[in-house]
Amino acid sequence: MPTLLEYRHRLRSVRQTQQLTRAMKFVAAAQLRRSQSRVFAARPYAEEILRVLRSAAARMELPVHPLLERRPEERLLVIVVTSDKGLCGAFNSNVLRRANAFLREERGRDIQTYLVGRKGRDALRRLPFPKTGESVDIFRKLTFDDARRIAERAAALYTEPKVDAVYAIYNEFKNVLTQKLVVEKVLPIAPEVVVPAPGGEARRVAESDYIYEDPPEAVFERMLPRYLESEIFRILLESAAGEQAARMTAMDAATNNAGDLINRLTLEMNKVRQAAITKEIIEVVSGAAATAA
Repeated sequence: MPTLLEYRHRLRSVRQTQQLTRAMKFVAAAQLRRSQSRVFAARPYAEEILRVLRSAAARMELPVHPLLERRPEERLLVIVVTSDKGLCGAFNSNVLRRANAFLREERGRDIQTYLVGRKGRDALRRLPFPKTGESVDIFRKLTFDDARRIAERAAALYTEPKVDAVYAIYNEFKNVLTQKLVVEKVLPIAPEVVVPAPGGEARRVAESDYIYEDPPEAVFERMLPRYLESEIFRILLESAAGEQAARMTAMDAATNNAGDLINRLTLEMNKVRQAAITKEIIEVVSGAAATAA
């Protein structure tokens, strides 16, 4: 059985760990507020620019920009977004598990990967798929330039063409307790909404109606790169907010578990101390009785 001194050392260690996890929880909560506001600000712009592009693409009989070309998906670029740091529960393991499943499902195709985040880079670097690029240590101070570099690389591969589709696997931020695992096709853009027509035939219907002053080539030349950059930036912001939410939840659970462990250790230490006191009393009484006899 552990001695009283060993219990005290262990209690001191657990209390120090509890202070650390509590501090990390508060830091994650502060960072989550900033990341959450950035996500909510980026979502409307990304959704609206995609809506405008789909509306414009629905009116084009032939693609007027390389990023609008639709080809059989034989070559894929998969962007896997994880975090640079750990201590965030199952945040990274869920993304890596889904990424491995997706790569197994598409094993018959030519797949390239772009790894964002140190955890994903370290876990997937040994897979037999060519790595077209990586971005690590960007979540410490995430900027639009980080998203632009990834978007430019994806656009170049799609335009050359070396890939036929671009997918992103990431955690989408829902709320503090929930992150939704998403596999999103970033390229090519779906140019239409298919609506069943009477008689069983399908017809193309644009989501919104716009009037454009510039020719289609000029519209797509300016909007498609901006769409790709804003969409990648939104994905990175979603992942950053989800990471902080997962870390805050994990550190809160760790703090509570440390408190439960402190209570159990304190109870066991009190039992050991009481047993030692009882033993000493018995020895004193026994010695006094022997002396009196």
